[in-house]
Amino acid sequence: MPDYSYTARDIDGAMVEGTITATSQREALNLLSGQELFPLQVNTSSARPATLTNKRVKGQLMATTYSQLSALLRSGVPLLRSLRIIEDQSSNQTLKLILREVHDRVEDGQGLAEAMGAFPKAFSDMAVNMARAGSEGGFLEDALDRVAKFTEQQEDLKAETIGALAYPVFLGTVGSLIVAALIIFFVPRFGEMFDSLRSRGELPILTDWLLGFSQALQDWWMIMIAALIAGITVLKIQLNTDFGQRWKDLIKLRIPLAGPIFQSLAVSRFCRVLGTLMRNGVPILKSLQISRGAAGNRILSEAIDKASENISAGESLARPLAASGYFPRTVVEMIAVAEESNTLDDILVEIADGLEARTTRRLTLMVRLLEPIMLLVLAGAVLFVVIALLLPVIKMSSTMG
Repeated sequence: MPDYSYTARDIDGAMVEGTITATSQREALNLLSGQELFPLQVNTSSARPATLTNKRVKGQLMATTYSQLSALLRSGVPLLRSLRIIEDQSSNQTLKLILREVHDRVEDGQGLAEAMGAFPKAFSDMAVNMARAGSEGGFLEDALDRVAKFTEQQEDLKAETIGALAYPVFLGTVGSLIVAALIIFFVPRFGEMFDSLRSRGELPILTDWLLGFSQALQDWWMIMIAALIAGITVLKIQLNTDFGQRWKDLIKLRIPLAGPIFQSLAVSRFCRVLGTLMRNGVPILKSLQISRGAAGNRILSEAIDKASENISAGESLARPLAASGYFPRTVVEMIAVAEESNTLDDILVEIADGLEARTTRRLTLMVRLLEPIMLLVLAGAVLFVVIALLLPVIKMSSTMG
């Protein structure tokens, strides 16, 4: 049961503050009255939610939770009872506590979306917005079912990507460690051997660069590591700001090879959520307001905001999206045709399906190309070290001959 902080007056009129444990705010008021206290203010204690606010729950587990909640609501089970059932069945302690807090907030009069929004690390913005739209439009169970399927698709895609990247990452890590060990421990042993060539100015430039870089790593490695840690820390702090988030989203769209993949995923999320909302009767302006957060990219969200303004002025959706430059031309053309034929909701879902299929193929191809690219880069680094060390040896041999 949650804790409630209260401010009340006793029989003598003195101010009394404290906390009380109850299943709901109404019960807390009754308990205080039973103690001959006259409550002035009763709020949920902030200590417990604060600890849960930063708790993360795995996406696959959240997808199962959304699906279970949708099934219970579709079966006619009331929302509060559904939340309690899922809480009791959950084996994850963090999720159990979060669901208990959501249940208590809903019982106290909050909407489901507002209660979910208090835990942003567990419930995504899209889930909160879809729950709000479903509550307002009377299709909460369908909205939660769509969130469950969407979350599961994203988790499957993430798992496939991580699995495909495992070997290239392992190869890159091991190869980098081998090259670093060569430069730090093996190359310096040739320094004294090549001193005579350096004194005569006959040391090849590649060897001179390699020896200088190796010496710099030995002399400044602590400073380099400290600078790297400081740079990562500053970057993390900056990325938590609004400017940093916007800059990160812009960079994601412009990265060679990976940029189109990020763009397609964001556009497909936007199209799927927008199409689902419109199919359930949500007005287009409200649907755009909700679906812009589902894109997961601030640059695209700004473009969608401008499109909303143009729609309010009586224009079409396709034109401002095309003007932004962040939506593929084929997508914009399909939206324009769908607006003319009044089939926008169906076409948007079809666009999302097509984009996700193409993105999956493109991602698979990119990951397959990473392996030979990593091998070529590592082979090139080792070849550079070998050539840089062999050139002066060959030169010394020819001189002695």
